[in-house]
Amino acid sequence: MLSAINKKTLPESTHEDAFDRLFIHEKISGQQAYLQAVDDTKKMIADTIRVMKVPYCGESAASIEEMIRGMRMATEGGEDLQEVLKDVEKMLLHSIQVNHKACIAHLHCPPLIPALAAEMVISAYNQSMDSWDQSSAATYLEEELIQWLCRRLGLESRADGTFTSGGTQSNYMGLLLARDAFCDKHWNWNVQKKGLPPSAGKLRILCSKEAHFTVKKSASQLGLGEEAVIQVETDSSCRLSLTDLEQKLRNLKTENLLPFALVGTCGTTDFGSIDPLNEMADAARTNGLWFHVDAAYGGALLLSKNEFYKLQGIERADSVTADFHKLFYQPISCGAFFLKDKRNFNYLNYHADYLNPEEDEQEGLRHLVNKSVQTTRRFDALKLFMSLRSVGIKQFGEMVDHTIELALQTSKQMQKSSGFTVINPLPELNAIVFRYEHPVVKDNCELNREIHRAMLHSGKAVLAKTVHKGRVCLKFTLLNPRTSIEDIKEMLHEIEELGESLHRNGGHL
Repeated sequence: MLSAINKKTLPESTHEDAFDRLFIHEKISGQQAYLQAVDDTKKMIADTIRVMKVPYCGESAASIEEMIRGMRMATEGGEDLQEVLKDVEKMLLHSIQVNHKACIAHLHCPPLIPALAAEMVISAYNQSMDSWDQSSAATYLEEELIQWLCRRLGLESRADGTFTSGGTQSNYMGLLLARDAFCDKHWNWNVQKKGLPPSAGKLRILCSKEAHFTVKKSASQLGLGEEAVIQVETDSSCRLSLTDLEQKLRNLKTENLLPFALVGTCGTTDFGSIDPLNEMADAARTNGLWFHVDAAYGGALLLSKNEFYKLQGIERADSVTADFHKLFYQPISCGAFFLKDKRNFNYLNYHADYLNPEEDEQEGLRHLVNKSVQTTRRFDALKLFMSLRSVGIKQFGEMVDHTIELALQTSKQMQKSSGFTVINPLPELNAIVFRYEHPVVKDNCELNREIHRAMLHSGKAVLAKTVHKGRVCLKFTLLNPRTSIEDIKEMLHEIEELGESLHRNGGHL
């Protein structure tokens, strides 16, 4: 019966032959199809980058949406990849050009060429990092790289970590493990099995007012609620105030509440400010708190000779977040989470007979799913490995140092003009927050909004817009090591010209 069905359903050529051109495999036909697709795609990428002389084409959101809606999302019988790439090229020409020197809005880096090469390997081999039998050699490379990074961070011999999708996941993991460890040690309560304990409503997390929003988001997802997050005031440099931290801890004790975690930020999103990590580690130890350091932005200082000292105290953290798709210049996404004591990963451990059975551990097989909140996971460690080997630590450090020096030069350049007010005149990393101030304009907030919009839609620069103390500000996030002070001077001149033009025309160009 089965053979009869097969004879009716199979085409004249076998399914294997029919599908050969769709996959890369041991036959020459699949390899040739792959090479042709890669050649066509890399030419299209190079062509679009060459013709785009500005960081953004200037089109409105509505016109781009209309263009995309006009594209076919699928075909019934398929079409040549070169035809598909024509639509992809059209889309890319209307995209943000993150490789451009004037794309300086967000913590969104130009990716390194060795990392782009690694992405080809990652996608072609498609290893899944959850179980050993899906990622054999890749498992060991990731673990070796994690241990190398742990040593660079100065973490103890029991340290371990895992690659993540980025800071959101890493911060979530830090607070998840902090909560579960506290409940286990103080109440002998297993959150994995029993859920939240009766007194969970008393649990509190402390962080600065400038900490990343994912601290609150994680508290919400962990069933503690946003109100469990106690925000500590900051000093004039937007760093956590130790005086207010002490006061907040006293208040919590008086209110019979239970602080269990303290989050230090190594590079705030807006200002790049670095909290006093050593002193916070002291406070955490004194008060029995889990100390988590969010170094998603500033973690790259571990490769810098000039700026490494700013990380002092990070080695005392119970857990650390790092993002490699920021100042390590990796394609999105690529992050990591580190633990001072790997035994705390046990709070994540689940065994599935089909994936990571317990007997495999006895045989020495490592299943990295035991260290992650993800199951299926890409081999992102490869792109950082290839970048560190190809570029080298020295040049990595020089790139980071250049961007920090550029931020200082930018601040000095702005302070030469009466048209700019710099909010953080001595940046710790490479972010500058400022306002354009026209001497006769009452509402400079609206003027800064218009400048932000006009710079984008003129294609002159992609800047960020934020709010500080209720006032609209502009921001340069100077991640690109190819950006020079001459590029910055040109952008500042454009901003001043726009500001004057907007003033003359009543807020319209």
